[in-house]
Amino acid sequence: MSFDYELVVIGSGPAGQKAAIQAAKLRKKVALVERRAVVGGNCVNVGTIPSKTIREAIVYLTGIGQRAIYGEDYRLKDEISISDLAARTRYVVERERKVIRDQLLRNHVALLDGSASFVDDHTIAVDGKAVTAEKIVIATGSQPAHQEGIAFNSRTILDSDDVVLRLERIPSTLLIVGAGVIGVEFASMFAALGTKVTIVDGRREMLEFCDEEIVEALRYHLRDLNVIFRFGEVVTRVDEHESGTLTTLASGKRIPAEAVFYSAGRQGATADLALENAGLEADKRGRIAVDERYRTAVPHIYAAGDVIGFPSLAATSAEQGRLASADAFGIPVTTIPELLPIGIYSIPEISFVGKTEAELTEASIPYEVGVSHYRELARGHILGETHGLVKLLVSQDERTLLGVHAFGTGATEVVHIGQAVMGLGGTVDYLVETVFNYPTLAEAYKVAALDAANKLREVSALST
Repeated sequence: MSFDYELVVIGSGPAGQKAAIQAAKLRKKVALVERRAVVGGNCVNVGTIPSKTIREAIVYLTGIGQRAIYGEDYRLKDEISISDLAARTRYVVERERKVIRDQLLRNHVALLDGSASFVDDHTIAVDGKAVTAEKIVIATGSQPAHQEGIAFNSRTILDSDDVVLRLERIPSTLLIVGAGVIGVEFASMFAALGTKVTIVDGRREMLEFCDEEIVEALRYHLRDLNVIFRFGEVVTRVDEHESGTLTTLASGKRIPAEAVFYSAGRQGATADLALENAGLEADKRGRIAVDERYRTAVPHIYAAGDVIGFPSLAATSAEQGRLASADAFGIPVTTIPELLPIGIYSIPEISFVGKTEAELTEASIPYEVGVSHYRELARGHILGETHGLVKLLVSQDERTLLGVHAFGTGATEVVHIGQAVMGLGGTVDYLVETVFNYPTLAEAYKVAALDAANKLREVSALST
């Protein structure tokens, strides 16, 4: 058959961008379909980039990272408004849109504006106009999941898109439903602004995929910002009143708040794709099943990013898009899926790569722990960072790094040193013998490595 394009990508978020550019680099004829008037998908327009920019503005304006030096009352600006946060966000978002659009056009990717739906497994209708493709990548992302019976109004009962785009003022009290990544990130942001935050979640723990010690450190810090946790609780009703909202829990508790923010998961944005016309289907959360090469049930149709589910992070989505596109055209590529980093942009940040203590214990893998606290580092004192740490999990038998966990300022940057060592099969001895710049947070690796190495020496001495 003769096709209009060798590859059509649906969605211009991280997965779609990288899928399109990878194919274009292979000199394929590529088109990218985007239903918004701007490129970037949820990541740039309503998700990752806006929320992380808002976080940075909050850290700067509230002075929360400098209070250990200048006192607990230190603030750069006494009254912080939504407009203060929006100004910086608009600037960053517009710059990112321009960068992405320029990258796509520079690589000769055709941009098709409109909503896409399948006519058959090789044909896509873009606002009624048919486009054919040899290969297709679905990268439509996700959207906030809405609990049935809750009347979202974008004013006092909000989802994550509303918080970024439509919140008119900073609430004095806020109830957050869901203690996942997004809920915890926004809880820490609003708490830093002085909002009295309550988090409700039906689970007994938050961020259960993270290291328990790191999560406990974050919970301690959030409690210090007056965040209240209600775990094991389920929301049954939210009523709107003139003065705000009243949320009723299954236990009978009633919690008043100026606004309620629902962060109870996301679902794949597949409802309008007419997947059945291509021989595909989505699960009840709108997610499309794929194999290890990101192929769907129809071999020439791929899916990547949030639309396939966990981990639903921009960095992993981008890599999935690249791998899917390469596989579509028979290009051998390698990746290290077990070393994909996780970054949570709470205040303070959390980031990790590799295994947790709980996972290693369950798998009966013997390990030793090495810890370095930021308060032990000169750079930590310079930054006024008192609660950060780097934690290494080291194999007792092979001395290789099994997991790296970071908490505090720059955690999402610091973790990549450990990721590189793990990816190259390095041991704790490499970190012991390496010289790091002084003063830096990177020194935490040497301190933690020495801690682990000394413990390993004791184990070895007593085992002989």
